Amino acid sequence: MEIRGKVHEIGATQQVTESFKKRDLIVAYAENPQFVEYIRFEATQDRVNIFDNLAIGDDIEVSFNLRGRPWTNKEGVTTYFNSLVAWRVTKLANTAPAATAPGMPEMPPVDISSSGADDDDLPF
Repeated sequence: MEIRGKVHEIGATQQVTESFKKRDLIVAYAENPQFVEYIRFEATQDRVNIFDNLAIGDDIEVSFNLRGRPWTNKEGVTTYFNSLVAWRVTKLANTAPAATAPGMPEMPPVDISSSGADDDDLPF
């Protein structure tokens, strides 16, 4: 699975046990810009370094696996956990249109298809 968003936060590598380490990445996902979602991805073991070349604000695409597992407590109640495990992160080129200079209003599009004359020389 893949998702595109902006880097919001990059966590430090955590040594959970002697043989297990992980690192979190928070991505601001704005499918609807009014309601930005902050999604936590994790990288584990030798993949914790895939977040090294990222900076807050970078536009990225995260490739990840969705994992789920049950956990049963002492009272016998089972709870289910989901994890988004990142295995690749790609920086995206900034493809957004250039912003208007501060103080300059955005100009409306101009229709250049009509010259004002009534003679239409198109064959169709």
